[in-house]
Amino acid sequence: MATNIYFLNSFDTCVDDHLAGQVSVHPGQRLLEGPHRVVVRADVKKVIEQGKVTLLCGGGSGHEPAFAGYVGEGLLSASVSGPVFTSPPPMSISAAINAICTPESKGGCLLLLLNYTGDRLNFGLSLENCRSQWPKVSLDSVIIGEDCASTSNTRSAGRRGLCGSILVMKIAGAMAEEGRSLAEITTVCRDVLKCICTIGLSLSGCTVPGVGPLFSLEAGEMELGLGLHGEAGVKRLKFSSAKDAVTVMLDHMFNPDNCNGFRARSGEEVACIINNLGGLTTIELNTIAKETIKYLEYNKSLCVSRVYCGTFITSLNMRGVSITLLHLNKTYNKYLDAPTTAPSWPRSYLPVGTTDRHTPTTVNVQTNTFTEKPKMTNTSAVKHVARHELLKRVCESLLKNEEYLNQLDTVCGDGDCGSTLARGAQAVIERLNTVQQCHLAVDNWTNLAEDLAEIAKNCMGGTSGAIYCLFFTAAARELEQQSSDVTGAGWCKALGAGLETIQRYSGANPGDRTMVDPLHSAYEMFGKTLKEKDLVSSFRLAVEAAESGAEATKSMSAQAGRASYVSSELLDRPDPGAVGVALWLRAILDNL
Repeated sequence: MATNIYFLNSFDTCVDDHLAGQVSVHPGQRLLEGPHRVVVRADVKKVIEQGKVTLLCGGGSGHEPAFAGYVGEGLLSASVSGPVFTSPPPMSISAAINAICTPESKGGCLLLLLNYTGDRLNFGLSLENCRSQWPKVSLDSVIIGEDCASTSNTRSAGRRGLCGSILVMKIAGAMAEEGRSLAEITTVCRDVLKCICTIGLSLSGCTVPGVGPLFSLEAGEMELGLGLHGEAGVKRLKFSSAKDAVTVMLDHMFNPDNCNGFRARSGEEVACIINNLGGLTTIELNTIAKETIKYLEYNKSLCVSRVYCGTFITSLNMRGVSITLLHLNKTYNKYLDAPTTAPSWPRSYLPVGTTDRHTPTTVNVQTNTFTEKPKMTNTSAVKHVARHELLKRVCESLLKNEEYLNQLDTVCGDGDCGSTLARGAQAVIERLNTVQQCHLAVDNWTNLAEDLAEIAKNCMGGTSGAIYCLFFTAAARELEQQSSDVTGAGWCKALGAGLETIQRYSGANPGDRTMVDPLHSAYEMFGKTLKEKDLVSSFRLAVEAAESGAEATKSMSAQAGRASYVSSELLDRPDPGAVGVALWLRAILDNL
C-alpha cells in the first residue's frame, strides 16, 4: 500500500493551498496578503479599536487543524504557519503581529507558542523586534509545555507543547474577548500550565509529504511519549488492545515517580481531551474515549465534567492518540464554556447557551513595517584582510560539508542541518557575486554582521536560521561599540555577546550537546590567551578548542534541542550544529 501519496497539487505549495482553502470555507477568517501564511480574524480591526488584547499562536504546518482552525471570536486573533514541521520565519511572525497590533494598541498582544526550540527562537526574535519598535505597547509571550513523557527532573529542553495548548488558547481567548488585561491573561495561562498534562501514543510514525515516514514500528508495536514532529517516544511496547493502550498512557501520567505527571485526589473535577493525532478512525477514537473515561472515573474516582473528543492537533497522518487532563475550577470552567466562532473548537455538550456567528467585516491587513537600521559608514577594521575572498571560502567549506552534516543530523534531528547551513552559505555567495543588487557590506564589520543576520533570518529558516540571526545581531551590536579598528578583545566581546544571546533564547548551556559547546570553548580560550599571544595565534588556539568542544559532544547527554528527546544510546556521533561551528571557524583561520 502506498503511504506517501497525498491529494496535493505539489509539496512546495501544499501549505499555501491549505490556508487558501481554510479561509474560503470560513467567512470569519482572512488570509494576510503576501507570502506570510497568516490567517487573521475578519473583524480584527474592531478588536484593536476596542482596546482588547489580541492573541497570536502558530508553528510549523502538519498539525492541522492547529493553528488556523482556532482563529475566531473568543479564541485566537491570528495564526502563523511555517513549512511542514518547521517554525515560521521571523518575517512572517512579525507580519502577523502587525496585523493584530498597532503602535497605538491599548490592549497589547500575547504570543502563545509551543515549547519547541525553533518556535521559541523565531517568535522571541519577532517579539524583541516589536518591543524595540513599539516601546509603549504591551507585548508578552507564554511558552506552552505540558507533556509528561519524560519522567526525569534533570534540566533539558523542557516539556514539549502538545494538545494541552488548545485548552490554554481557549481560556486565553475567552478572557481576551471579555476584555481582561494582558497581565491577567498571562498570569492565568501560566497557572493553567501548572495543572495540565498530556501523553501521546502511536501505532505508526507520520509520513511527511515528499519525504516519507520519520520512523517505523513493527506490526503489533506502539510508541509511548512521542512528539508532534514525528520524534520517537520514550518507550516501545507490544500492543494488545485499546484498553491496555489507555492503561499504559494513564499509568505513565499518574505514576507518582513521574515528576512531570498528573497529581489528583479522589473526587476532583477534570477536563479531558482525547485527541486524534491524524490517522485514527472515529471507531478507534470513541473506543479510546470510552476506556479513558472509565479509567478516570473508576480507577481514579475523578469527576470528568468536560470531555473533548476529536481531532485538535495532529502529526500529519500519524495513527496515534494523545490524552490531556486539566484540573478544573470555576475560572477555567467559565472560559472553556464561553462561546467562540473558531471553526475547530468543538461544541461542548454542556448547556453553555447560543450565540450568533459574528458578521464578517473587511479587515485592514497590515504588512511588516519594521524599518531597517541605517547602515554605518566607518572604515574597514582590518584593512589587510580580503574579506570578500574570506567569506567566499568559508561558505564554500560549508557547502562542501553539507552531506556530512546532514548525515550527522539524521539521528538527532531532521537530517537537514547541512542543508540549512548550505542555504545560508549559498545566499552569501550570491550576494558577494551580485554587486548590482544589495551586495554584502564587506567594508564594515558591523554592517557585515547585520547583513549576515538578515541572511540567516530570511534564507536559512528553521531553528538554525533563528539562532544564527540572534548570534550575528548581538555581535553587530557589540562591534558597533568598537572604534574603527576592532581589537582582539573587541572580537572576543562580539563572540561572547553572540554566545550569551543564543544561550538566553535557546536555553542551551555548555555541556548540553549543542552548538553552544564549541562556541563556549572558543570564547573561553580566546579570552584567556589574548593577553599573551598575538591575535592570529590566540584565534588558532580558540579554533582548536572549538574543534575539541564539538568532538566532545558525542559523549554528552543531550539537554537541549530535539536531540534531547532521542535515546542517548543513539547519540554516538558529534552534534551536527556543533560540528558546523567548528567547520566555519576553521575555514576562517585557514583563510586569514
